[in-house]
Amino acid sequence: MELNECLRSLSMCFERIQSALMKKSMYIVSYIFPVFIWMGIIVWFSAQPATDSGAMSGSITAVFFSLLDHIGLTRFITEDMLHHIIRKGAHFIIYFILGMLIYRALRFKNHGKTSLKMIGMGIVISMLYACSDEIHQLFIDGRSGQIKDVLIDTSGSMFGILLFELAKKRFEMTVK
Repeated sequence: MELNECLRSLSMCFERIQSALMKKSMYIVSYIFPVFIWMGIIVWFSAQPATDSGAMSGSITAVFFSLLDHIGLTRFITEDMLHHIIRKGAHFIIYFILGMLIYRALRFKNHGKTSLKMIGMGIVISMLYACSDEIHQLFIDGRSGQIKDVLIDTSGSMFGILLFELAKKRFEMTVK
């Protein structure tokens, strides 16, 4: 009888360990992995030499400028101005998404609870990543690291985090 109880207790212990490992692996796959995938996408964009990066944003600019020309709005903006807006807008949007993903992972780890600490951590992690991204660009042909890009990136992540939080609160209010 003692052996049976011991084996049953050992079995329950293994089940708890297995359950904890499953929860941990699901957290990594569902919450951490998307953050690192998105960071990898940012690195890929940042690793493009200036000529390739300029050509990519230039082709997007040409499409939008053509659309603006078609509806008669090109008298308000030059193609160079639009190109600048598109490049800086890309920074904002990419980090907007990164901020949301980071905050989502932090919030889940905090059992879905909101706190200023979690919001602050999300912003700081995004800002540090933006700094590392701009430093990385110093080593890419024709690229440069810019403090204003870090500010744009950080602003994007802040808005992403705040929008995530507002949407979450709104969703929770409609469910209740």
